[in-house]
Amino acid sequence: MTRSPLPKLILLTTLATLVLAPVASAENDGRGFYGATNDKVVTDAGFILIVGFVLFVFLMTMLQRSLDKRKERRKAAEKEAMGTHWHGGW
Repeated sequence: MTRSPLPKLILLTTLATLVLAPVASAENDGRGFYGATNDKVVTDAGFILIVGFVLFVFLMTMLQRSLDKRKERRKAAEKEAMGTHWHGGW
């Protein structure tokens, strides 16, 4: 019987978090990668996120549209390749 690796993974993740958290907060006086922030920086980051989400949705919609068109062309070609004789029915 095989044991699940989930408990070991949870334990290792918790230990890694507890070990690395003090190091992360002690470096750079807790200011993070960017440095000191003010209201303008936070507002700009929010606007970047808003535009990023809209752009992501738009790009994924265009991708889905092109894939649907490709699927419809493939289905039409398969239907045309089957010929004109009758399939199914009475």
